[in-house]
Amino acid sequence: MRNVIEAAGLRCRYGDFEAVRGVDLQVGEGELFALLGTNGAGKTTTLEALEGLRAPSAGTVRVLGFDPHADRAAVRARTGVVLQESGFPADLTPREMLRLWRRDANADEALERLDLAHRRDVRLKQLSGGERRRLDLALALVGRPEVLFLDEPTTGLDPESRKRTWEVVREVLAEGTTVLLTTHYLEEAESLAHRLAILHRGEVAVSGPLVDVLAAQPARIGFDMPDRLDATALPILGGDVVHSPSGRVDVRTRDLQHDLSALLHWAHRDGLRLHRLSASHASLEDVFHRAKESS
Repeated sequence: MRNVIEAAGLRCRYGDFEAVRGVDLQVGEGELFALLGTNGAGKTTTLEALEGLRAPSAGTVRVLGFDPHADRAAVRARTGVVLQESGFPADLTPREMLRLWRRDANADEALERLDLAHRRDVRLKQLSGGERRRLDLALALVGRPEVLFLDEPTTGLDPESRKRTWEVVREVLAEGTTVLLTTHYLEEAESLAHRLAILHRGEVAVSGPLVDVLAAQPARIGFDMPDRLDATALPILGGDVVHSPSGRVDVRTRDLQHDLSALLHWAHRDGLRLHRLSASHASLEDVFHRAKESS
């Protein structure tokens, strides 16, 4: 898989403040790469450098083989961008906006794809925030870009609109488009991403394929300790066991199947009921918080 987005030693400064401190990224053709981090972690600044909206203070950036800042015209024609915020002429309609954006655009098809066909002739100032956000994506996709940059694309969307946006993103991935996504919705990244990087204080704290990043964290088992039993009654488990004063037991384990089987065998053998029993592999939220704590 060839890389279509690359950053090596990327640094970006605002005066004396260094917002991005030596970031290395590679995004392969046809994959969705999620760039995550808390507010102030440097992800939007990194994205702006990759989009060509700012020149790096140091390091190199390449998109489709070009420097996106120096060769902006060559890159812009082959990429689509959804910014965190965008301004629209209030008195235009979605159909007019699409035709202004790209003269040969099939406006009706683009609006239909984002469930905006019924609003094609409504003034933009009358659209809801979620509808304007979907129009942002329609504009980014109308040129059938090879690379799509999505900066918080589902902010302000209701659950149904967010689900439809995810479906559209999967569709363009299937068509071969490479996607770089930033989002505060971790379930969004977990649902869509092939690979990811988590930024903290301007540096990459965690990176890799999603499945490997999740597998590196312990799984979790939780249950309420049966009445009249204390910790000594539990079977031997391979993970770390934490007891709360309320009687809740949490187990962090590297072998979920083994420890869950041992626990269930113990409960069955002694005729015990484990109330509020739950078991799950690590989530991206677990990884995110661990990255902040360890940096």
